[in-house]
Amino acid sequence: MIPNVLSIAGTDPTGGAGIQADLKAFSALGAYGMTVIAAVVAQNTQGVRRFVALDPDFVRAQLEAVFDDVRVDAIKIGMVANAGVARAIAKTLRERATCPIVLDPVMVAKSGDRLLEEDAVAVLRDELLPLCTIVTPNLPEASDLLGVPEAASIEQMHHTLDAMVKLGSEWVLLKGGHLKGDESTDLLAGDGGRWTFNAPRIATRNTHGTGCTLSAALAALIPKMPVADAVGEAKAYLSGAISSAQELDVGQGQGPVHHFHALWR
Repeated sequence: MIPNVLSIAGTDPTGGAGIQADLKAFSALGAYGMTVIAAVVAQNTQGVRRFVALDPDFVRAQLEAVFDDVRVDAIKIGMVANAGVARAIAKTLRERATCPIVLDPVMVAKSGDRLLEEDAVAVLRDELLPLCTIVTPNLPEASDLLGVPEAASIEQMHHTLDAMVKLGSEWVLLKGGHLKGDESTDLLAGDGGRWTFNAPRIATRNTHGTGCTLSAALAALIPKMPVADAVGEAKAYLSGAISSAQELDVGQGQGPVHHFHALWR
């Protein structure tokens, strides 16, 4: 069965992040992609210029239209923009969702531009996150959610992971890409276990949309396999997309990853 996977997120006109990246990752991994737009974003590979959040009632209307008609096998949540949108999503998912939910707590773009209003952090943490099968924060995002200093070592990452687990999602994938070193380490906790994923750090500036792509890959894979296996497969897919990104020529800033690296030959 081909899974139907829904992305709730913002847009990227250059196609490297947000809804557009999610649809590419879904398609590359054999899932049928659907979308609910939470915000329209004017951005490119060099940065975010501005964004407009959609009316919360309209976001809810989009969600209801999908749930009223289509079987949803997994959901990925990305940029929610503000507290009103976050609450509308949480309310609808509490009422309608019966499938795995992946939350990528998008707060700041790679360029450093903020994509989540300050008053929405508490709503995302307290209302959306506990509904989720897995949440995938990087170190700055985890710091924001917890209100603690950003982890600066693997040992501190373990303490951050402990705190993230207490927020209520079934699984937490804490991404350590912001640490320095030749390897990038991610930590996974859930179902009473812990896993460490190490990958060589790839020297490239083409990292636009990596967080969106990883969480979308997870949403495409979780209907097919256990969560820990899906994390391993999603990370392998993203590593291939990053290492092949030089085949693309998109933009003058941080370029996108190559979502179809295994298919375009």
